[in-house]
Amino acid sequence: MSDVPAGLETLDFSFSGGRPAGAFAPVLVGVVGSGNLEVMLEPAGGDGCAVRVETSARGFGPIWQAVMNDFHARHPLAGVRISINDMGATPAVVSLRLDQAVAEIDGGRP
Repeated sequence: MSDVPAGLETLDFSFSGGRPAGAFAPVLVGVVGSGNLEVMLEPAGGDGCAVRVETSARGFGPIWQAVMNDFHARHPLAGVRISINDMGATPAVVSLRLDQAVAEIDGGRP
């Protein structure tokens, strides 16, 4: 049995290559609530970037893929695991939260 509550959709994306993020403390930005989401970045082994999205907005896989492709084009990170808990955020809010998280691991630089 899955530990994901009924009604949520889980999407997994992975990207290879990119610049190593190096050592950093896990970063959490945003708050799960009506129309918002939280993003956590954690260091991970390897030269890839793994993304797991748990969302209440089912059926939007292609939109999530486009948002994640755009993110990876802007921030080609390696050695990072990204967890996103979504409760219906728009793509613009998702991009904002991802950019905020990357700024945190880069020492506050966008």
